[in-house]
This record gives sequence, structure tokens and C-alpha cells, in this order.
Amino acid sequence: MPTSHQANPRRPRGPLRTAFLVAVAVAVLGTAGLGWIYLKLNGNINTFDAGGISRNRPPEGSSKGENVLVIGSDARTDGNSALGGGDSSDVGRSDTAFLMHIYADHRHAVAVSIPRDTLVTIPPCKLPDGNWTRPQTGAMFNEAYSVGNTAKGNPACTQNTVESLTGLRVDHTVVVDFKGFAALTDVVGGVPVCLPQNIYQKDLNPNRATRGALLFEKGRQTVSGQKALDYVRIRHGIGDGSDIGRIKRQQAFVAGLIQRVKSEGFTPAKLLPLADAATKSMTVDPELSTANRLITFAMSLQNIDLHNTKFVTIPWRYQGSRVAIVEPDASELWAALKADRTIDGKDAGGRKGSGGGKGRTTASASAVPSPGTSSFGKGVTVAVYNGTTTGGLASRAASHLTAYGFTVTGTANASSQDHITTVVEYGTGLKAQAEKVAALFPGARLNPLAGTGINVVLGRTYATQDTSASPAPAAIPSSVAGNARSADDDPCSDLTYGSGG
Repeated sequence: MPTSHQANPRRPRGPLRTAFLVAVAVAVLGTAGLGWIYLKLNGNINTFDAGGISRNRPPEGSSKGENVLVIGSDARTDGNSALGGGDSSDVGRSDTAFLMHIYADHRHAVAVSIPRDTLVTIPPCKLPDGNWTRPQTGAMFNEAYSVGNTAKGNPACTQNTVESLTGLRVDHTVVVDFKGFAALTDVVGGVPVCLPQNIYQKDLNPNRATRGALLFEKGRQTVSGQKALDYVRIRHGIGDGSDIGRIKRQQAFVAGLIQRVKSEGFTPAKLLPLADAATKSMTVDPELSTANRLITFAMSLQNIDLHNTKFVTIPWRYQGSRVAIVEPDASELWAALKADRTIDGKDAGGRKGSGGGKGRTTASASAVPSPGTSSFGKGVTVAVYNGTTTGGLASRAASHLTAYGFTVTGTANASSQDHITTVVEYGTGLKAQAEKVAALFPGARLNPLAGTGINVVLGRTYATQDTSASPAPAAIPSSVAGNARSADDDPCSDLTYGSGG
């Protein structure tokens, strides 16, 4: 006969065992819930075709940190016309764009705005039929997004253009449309802004016959949704009415948005609703195509301090009604970002790539001055032309030259892209200066010119040249740093929104 305790072998659950079972149940349910959320977010995410990204890109590791291209699209598809007006079948355009450099220490970041009217060279880009375009010189920057004339635009072409312009490899590209922008501001409970004057409907739409209704009152206020979209789109009737002024206003707005996101915290409970709102109207590169990758990337930014998050604009000047890039300031800016130098000249390289350049020399090290000889090229002006199909070479060479004190007057593509050897062309009486230039390009040929000036026409040999012996620039140019905005600045600071520059 079994004993009484053998007949009933089940023992009462002790508190530790009960707690363990509850923990397992919660973990299982939590994982299932999180899986459902990730599945939902994955369904939201749209990606663009990576086949449109140029093969002639700056190499991986060309910058110590990471570079993220953020494009604000004015595409009217998927319900965006209700927010921004216009025809839903119209060609997609980039309304705003900035390159965010995240330093390797993951405690500093700087966003460089590129005005949409900036005159650039748009490199070869892929069309919907699979063919590639020819390079377009003297084109407006925002035309790159419209290559192919599709309603959703061409993010890959804009990425190609930025890489060619800066010599920096773009690690990620994110496109946010009207709906996504409005939804983000709603989720964070609005963004603080400040207006120097009352704003009316005619200021948003100058084609109106009358002033219309009051949109914004003068002073500090919080905006979200449609009101936030109207605020960042206003160009006329405020400041000097320029796109540069609007960029400054947009920088202040994004700074305020970052403040609100940071104040909410980077916990999953706060981040997931934000991710849901963002992913519904966002297009990303294939590397960010899953919720896990996207959220992991977002979480990696949580330690960047607001004061160390800066907003600047590419060095510029007016050229008629368009915007021209100012050299050598622009090349110095890209060189500083490649070297992970902050606004105030600090090295924010962190662990990533630390010491990577130490002890390395090039075969031509004896032909160039010692690193740090930034006065070597003082007083010598040079124009740089890319004679190859490798994007970003002219910008890279310009950075190399300015690091040694040369003044770069401009960069562009050469008339042909089949040069094998780099050529330094020089005018009458400039041979000695040209020899200094050639010292930085091992194997370069010297060719006299009938005209004046010094030109560098880059060949394929330069694409593999190691320029790591160049001295690191001291800082981002003062012309750029002097107009920087920090993410923790008061929204009521700098309300003139004038052009300057």
C-alpha cells in the first residue's frame, strides 16, 4: 500500500518556485509582445534600391565616425498631399537635407545642412529603367532627388551626390516625408519654437491675394502635426525670406525635437511609440531595413550630449539666385569630420580607429613635408579636377591640399574621366609652386599651361594613394563654427534668421 504522502506527491509551491514560474511566464509573454511589436515595425519600414548606390564610393573607414544622410522629402504620395498640398502624382523632391556626422566616441554629433539650391555636380545615377545618367555639372543639389522623375524620388542619387561632394562615405540614408514628420512631433507632445513676429497664411503661400488667417503669434509656443509642418516650411515673410534663413529655423526646430526625444528617455516604452510613428512614413537604406537594426542604431545615440550636438551649414555664398560652395572652407570642414575633430578642435575619435594612422608611412613619405607643416603651401592657389570615375576624389584631394596650407579655389569633374596618372598643370612663372603641389601626389606629371593658375587633374593612381600622413586639421573652419547652433540652445535665440555668409 502506498503511504499517504506517496499517494499525493504534489507539494505546495514555495515562494521561490512561484516567483521563478511567474518570471518565466512574464519573459515568454514579454518576448512574444516584443516580437509582435518588432513585426509591426518591420511592416512599416520601406527601403530604397541599393542597386542605385554608386560603386565608385569613398572607401569604408574613410571617416572614423558614422555619417547619416537625412532627407526631408516633399513627395505628395501616400497621403502627403493632404499635408503639404500639391499633386499626388508630382515628382518627388528633397525639401531639406543634412549630413549628420556621429563621432566615434558617440558623445558628439554635428549636422551639416546642404541648401537645396547649392550648385553641385550630380554624379552618374541609376534610372528606373536600369540605365545610368551622365554627370550633371552646375546642377542644383535638390535635383539629385528628382533624377528619374518618380513620385517617390531617388534617395540613392542624393546619397551619391553627397558622397561625391564630401569625400565621406554615407553609412545610412533616411528619408522622412510630411506624414512622418508631423507624426513625430505629435508623439513627443510638440516642439518649442519662437517667432519674431506674427505669421499669416500669405507668409506660407505668397501667391495668396490677401493676408489670410493668423497662423502663428509672435513669441514662444509649442507646435505639432500640421502646425509644425507649416512652421518649418515658411520661407517668405520672416527674416530675409531666403532658404538659408529657413534652414536656420529648421535647425532650431530639429534641435528642439531632439530635446523632446531626449527628455522622454530612450527606454523601450518611450522609444517604441516614436519608432512606430517614424517608420510609418520613413524610407531607409537596406542596412536599416529591420526594426532591430533601426532601434539598435537609435539606442547607440543615447549618450550624445545635447550641448555636443551641433548644427551648421556648408560654407556658402550667393551666385546669382543660387548658392555656391566656398572653398577652401568646405574642404577643411570635410577634412575635420574625417579626422573626428569637433567644432572646438577636440579629437572625438574615441576608441574606434584610435592609433589607426600611427606608424604608417607611404612610399612617397620622403617627397612630402613632415606632418604638421600646414604653412608648406601658404600663398599657393589650386583648382582640383577629378579625372576618374571614382566619386569623392576631388574633395579628398582638396582636403589633403588644405591640410598643408594650399588654398583650393574649387573642385569639379575634369572634361574626361579616363586619366591614369595625376597631372599638375601650371601657368607662366608658377613652376616652383606647381612642384610643391606635385610633392603631395607621388608620380604626378608637370605640364605647363598657356594660361594662368595651377590645376590638379587627378588620375586613377591617386585613388589608391595613402594620404594618412597629412596633418589633422586643427578644427572646423571658424566661418562654419561661428554660426553653429547647439541642440540645447534656447529656441528664442537668433530670431533674425538672416542670411549672412
